[in-house]
Amino acid sequence: MAVDENKLFGFRVNYFIIFLTGLVLLTVGVLIFLVIIQNVYGRYEVSEILPTKKNLELINQKNKVGLLYSKYTENMLPEGSTWLSDNIDTWEVFLKNAKINYDVISDQTIELGKHYKYKAIILPSAKSMSDKELIELKKYLEKGGSVFATMGPGTFSDEGKWRGWSFFTEAFGMKFNREIKPEETYKVHTLRGNLILTAGIPTGYTLKIATWDRPIYAEILEPRVTQVSFWYDFRREAGLVREEISKSAGIANGTYGKGRFVWYGFELNSVIGKQEDYINFEKLFRNSVAWLLHEPVAFVKDWPAPYNAAAVFIPEISEQPQNIYNLLKVLKNKHYPATFFIDPYTAIKNPKLIKDVAKYGDLGVVVDIGYKESAEDTVNQLDDKLVQLASMRFAKDTVEALSGGRVRSLMPLYGFYDENTLQAVAKTGMEFIVTDSLTDRSVPKQIIRFNKPLLLITKTARDDYEIIRRYGLTETDFQEYTYEEDVDRVLFEGGLYVLKVHTGFQLQPQYIGVIDHLINYIRQKNYWVTSFDELQKWWLRKHGVELRYKTRSKRRIAVEVTNPTDETVYNFTVQLNINKRIKNIEVSSDIINTKIPKYEFDSSTNRLYLYLEKMEPHESRSFLVDFDNVPDSDQVQPVETAERVIQR
Repeated sequence: MAVDENKLFGFRVNYFIIFLTGLVLLTVGVLIFLVIIQNVYGRYEVSEILPTKKNLELINQKNKVGLLYSKYTENMLPEGSTWLSDNIDTWEVFLKNAKINYDVISDQTIELGKHYKYKAIILPSAKSMSDKELIELKKYLEKGGSVFATMGPGTFSDEGKWRGWSFFTEAFGMKFNREIKPEETYKVHTLRGNLILTAGIPTGYTLKIATWDRPIYAEILEPRVTQVSFWYDFRREAGLVREEISKSAGIANGTYGKGRFVWYGFELNSVIGKQEDYINFEKLFRNSVAWLLHEPVAFVKDWPAPYNAAAVFIPEISEQPQNIYNLLKVLKNKHYPATFFIDPYTAIKNPKLIKDVAKYGDLGVVVDIGYKESAEDTVNQLDDKLVQLASMRFAKDTVEALSGGRVRSLMPLYGFYDENTLQAVAKTGMEFIVTDSLTDRSVPKQIIRFNKPLLLITKTARDDYEIIRRYGLTETDFQEYTYEEDVDRVLFEGGLYVLKVHTGFQLQPQYIGVIDHLINYIRQKNYWVTSFDELQKWWLRKHGVELRYKTRSKRRIAVEVTNPTDETVYNFTVQLNINKRIKNIEVSSDIINTKIPKYEFDSSTNRLYLYLEKMEPHESRSFLVDFDNVPDSDQVQPVETAERVIQR
């Protein structure tokens, strides 16, 4: 008996229904897949996730850069020189460490226009280039390419003849000022803070750059260029601060047409120093590459919103102690916080003065911990640990007994400290060290001793000892101008302005008006005027905040903010530099009940500011930043809005 194939167990098989059911299941599966893709990668277009030839090529060529090995430059070098190959080797190490895909290319690659497939072109030590190369590079920039250059690219022709700085000025919007002579051995190079290129690096960090390659001073000419650093060293060099800084740019980034560039006025091999210097330089390098490749860079801003710098006031009561009353009148009228420093012997002689001063601010102690001014090695000339500890305890106990308050700050008499000093400060229960020692930053530095956090605050500006005693500036107009120069310089860096004055100099009756003027000047700027106590609370908590970010797709960036400390953190700002033109931005979270902070997007710079009012101890928040990209045809490159040059 034949079996009806269309009947199984009494049911009729309907192939149309089976096909329709399968189609529905397939459709549902595809929709679920697309929803999952959207949840992970945010906004997308279906054409972008299909395995087409174009998409596969984009994956393979993503962020690939071309590293120029310039034979024209090599031909200029003495026979047997390995200078260029050594520099190229260093670039390759940095690129590999940054996991950047690259090809080593030749001069002919650029001359023949075969460099357009690369996201960025690197010009290390390429001082000799042909006219055709320069034309092609400018076209490449105009169409949206990126260039990373060092020193003076294209200043010589392919035949080794001097061409000049025309390409440098036209493409990079800067003017060559001078070379640094090798006789100087090395040069201190100061980095500004809170910029895309310096994210994660202490504000005002000073790199040491060897001068054997004759590093370059440049001056920014156009607003499309941002000065990232300067060579001028206010501690050692004379001159007008504003003018000298603006003429001594050593790193800059900016735009040309639709393209971008980063310029270093030195070679990578020129960076010298200790391990921390190399760590921070690698951060600088990675941030530079991220800017060129349109990748995001994020950091927690140094100061509470909306400030770009901070200021503390530390008057010292020394000679003519009664002049402190001239300052107290100003502070009372201005409601300006201060921490007063005094040595214990002056305090013993002026007990009433100490009680009066304690009403206006905190007290710190000036302590002689040893130092012979003629000694070359200041560290080894300080007292041993037991002597330093005894001196500090005597000073602290004396001033606390006379004032009725707590002493938390130490100022070494001669401005120097050593490891014994740090340990002694921790054992006495003090928390701040104010020093004249030269440090590598213009912001406080946290140091841990015996599980206690100490805040090291270094001298960041010239005091009245220099302005009145050393320079001989007795005219108040000149005094005001000199102080203002440092106020503007620290604001330009984004650091902490430390105003130190003495009763025997700036606080004399004939000069006290300068302080009144200076306080007004500081408050006109975007400064956070604060006390040691508030500075400590902010700095220790702010530096406990951990930030992670990752690009999920062309239209989504994931940001995670964590407070791993035992303290609540208030009012801090996360700055996310998206590094490309976008629109329709939205901040959300993939975790239920996550509080979305207030945020602001600056479309002129493509920066997103997340204003976090409060984060509890050990709290973590994850945010998703979604946006739409502006088409390439509509792209107008952003320029950072930070001050380009110091202006009064």
